[in-house]
Amino acid sequence: MVSEQEKIVGSCLFGAATAVIGASLLHLYWKGEPLPLGLGLGLGLPWRRFRQQRKPVRVYMDGCFDMMHYGHCNALRQARALGDQLVVGVVSDEEIIANKGPPVTPLHERMIMVKAVKWVDEVIPDAPYAITEDFMKRLFVEYQIDYIIHGDDPCVLPDGTDAYALAKKAGRYKQIKRTEGVSSTDIVGRMLLCVRERSINDSHNHSSLQRQFSHGHSPKFEDGGYAAATRVTHFLPTSRRIVQFSNGKGPGPDQRIIYIDGAFDLFHAGHVEILRVARELGDFLLVGIHNDQTISAKRGAHRPIMNLHERSLSVLACRYVDEVIIGAPWEVSKDMSHEGTVPEWDAARFRISSRQGRGATRKEVRNSQKRGKVATLSTKGQGHKKGKKDASEKGEG
Repeated sequence: MVSEQEKIVGSCLFGAATAVIGASLLHLYWKGEPLPLGLGLGLGLPWRRFRQQRKPVRVYMDGCFDMMHYGHCNALRQARALGDQLVVGVVSDEEIIANKGPPVTPLHERMIMVKAVKWVDEVIPDAPYAITEDFMKRLFVEYQIDYIIHGDDPCVLPDGTDAYALAKKAGRYKQIKRTEGVSSTDIVGRMLLCVRERSINDSHNHSSLQRQFSHGHSPKFEDGGYAAATRVTHFLPTSRRIVQFSNGKGPGPDQRIIYIDGAFDLFHAGHVEILRVARELGDFLLVGIHNDQTISAKRGAHRPIMNLHERSLSVLACRYVDEVIIGAPWEVSKDMSHEGTVPEWDAARFRISSRQGRGATRKEVRNSQKRGKVATLSTKGQGHKKGKKDASEKGEG
């Protein structure tokens, strides 16, 4: 007769053996290796292959994206995180006029800006302002959209109805958080303040307008002028937000590094184009962004409109940019390499002296040509040509 104690020991040993075998089979399964002896009844198919065959989750987000800023980019980043592929609808000029008033930037420029955001996979032009039944069916059938995304701020039509009511009713709606501290209206206010600073020296009127748009006061410079509107912005940069926008990787050992610097204030379609052309010159695009004090000293106390961290996020969101230097110096020297700012300065042999906002001087061009550190950059005519020649851009930064 088998004692009760022996039964318990036998049960424990059997259970332990079963657990070990099961864990081993599960390990093989998750590694993507076939299960032995046909175990699993077909579940031994490679797990990686199964994941590849899984239908990607496609999400849709629309917007006007007028005077596009880092808040728009952060919304697109959040939307992309809710799926595998992000399709973005850009509302037509006519729809914006009918629902909000005329846009500042036309559709083709807004399309360029949205396409340049690194989290965007596909763009639909002339999207309607409100999600209609016909357009929603088109999204689900033609574009294979799984969910429609919008921010937590209300989107109300002129008749008072919710623009996303149908998507919510269909159970295909998801919501993201709005980025605080920036809006197109706020940026317009900063621009108006900039115009007032240049035309009126009346401090009372200046402070009144600044309070209206930025809810604060601007400190004076030593020369008696006023600081830019960016000094009172409510945007609070965090390391987490910068990491969210960053690619998180540096250049490879044999990659050709391209360096371009500038203000990149009020990031627009022209900036996107120059960064696209710059990226084509090499394998890794490093962008230097000048700090607020440098820009104010060079361009006037009313500039920049956007502060350093706001401008940095806008540049980081561009798909052509690999890395940025936040607060890059106005003049580039070998000390930047020695301090680790520019990785291996001799590898960054194709610096582009584009100087967003001032244009390189002839003396700087000649010196750069002698050093062999400058690549040609042209966004007009027949593209560009690699060589020891500078084509500086004198556009507004």
